[in-house]
Amino acid sequence: MELVWGTKDFVIAGQPYQGFPILLWDSMESCSQANQFFRYYLLRGAIGSKESWPSTGRALFDFFSFLQAHDLDWRDVDRGEAKSLVAAYRNYCLVTCELARSTTGQRLTYICRFYEFALDKGWVSRLPFGHEERIVPRETSSLEHVDTSGGKALVNDVMPRRHKLLPKFLSMSQTKSIMAVADNPHHRIMIQLALRTGLRRNELATFPVAYVFDPDKDGRPERNLCIRLDPSDGSGMETKGNKERDIRISRKFMAELHRYVTKVRGERASLGKDQKALLLNHLGEAYGSAGKSLNRIIRDTGKLAGVQVHAHMLRHTYATHTLVNLQRNPQSGTDPLVFLQRQLGHSSINTTMIYLHLINEIADEAVLAYDDELNEMAGAA
Repeated sequence: MELVWGTKDFVIAGQPYQGFPILLWDSMESCSQANQFFRYYLLRGAIGSKESWPSTGRALFDFFSFLQAHDLDWRDVDRGEAKSLVAAYRNYCLVTCELARSTTGQRLTYICRFYEFALDKGWVSRLPFGHEERIVPRETSSLEHVDTSGGKALVNDVMPRRHKLLPKFLSMSQTKSIMAVADNPHHRIMIQLALRTGLRRNELATFPVAYVFDPDKDGRPERNLCIRLDPSDGSGMETKGNKERDIRISRKFMAELHRYVTKVRGERASLGKDQKALLLNHLGEAYGSAGKSLNRIIRDTGKLAGVQVHAHMLRHTYATHTLVNLQRNPQSGTDPLVFLQRQLGHSSINTTMIYLHLINEIADEAVLAYDDELNEMAGAA
């Protein structure tokens, strides 16, 4: 099998789709069924983003390569439950390759979607998997059908059982340690932007310099300034699913961003062409929209402070501490969860509710800090 990616000359219905996955047999002939599925699944309105292209392409490529290596036909769906092609691939991922359950689950999601498409097209007579009733968390995947009578669902029976892990976030002391070692002003403003807004990695990489202004000269008296993230405004901003949303940035931090743009950013901006992104690399170029380089910078900065961290953990840190502060100091007419949902760009408030489970950890930390302060006072007396 070969997995190749469309060039700028790869056109579907008159539109170029550079980076689109294309699956080929060893003979270099098209794996037509998989490629038809890619067009159906990745170009439908619900996706709306190129971010799913690589993972979907690689999942189908790996599955077909597995079948080819074991001389199996993907259309052989009548092998019996114990010999299911999809179940065999799942066990190969988990046992032989020792992949994480989440990685295996993501691959199986795309593979199962392919088989559902194949069944609809009449390429297979049945699905090589069934469904079983399980008790599931509030958040369910698209392969689970929730029973409204309770916490049960009909779950795809080849999917590995999920062990729901709470997001990891930084304590305030860890955050201070990271900021203390972030000597590079470009890296420092990047980390601050993540910690103060909860932007996703690709949103950090594409956050436009055009969104930054001097709040003192702009006639904006608010303490928290509303900034619209709009992928269609020509600024280069990218959001998940290309959905626009409003975020809040404090007046003080906006002033800091403006100082960065006028006093520091020019050093890098002068090295390259006119760049729309706020954050530029050492060559004066915008970071890739996937934000992988940003993630490496954040990890390396964390290592200097002795803290394991990545870009999405900064998002979790923002969300957790913001929710705690909003609940401690409620604002009139503001629901903390709804505010956080909008700030983070979650489609469902159920996704945002995961941060409620982290508040107990914050509370424990606060109790211990208070106890330490009392001990210090008792010792001084």
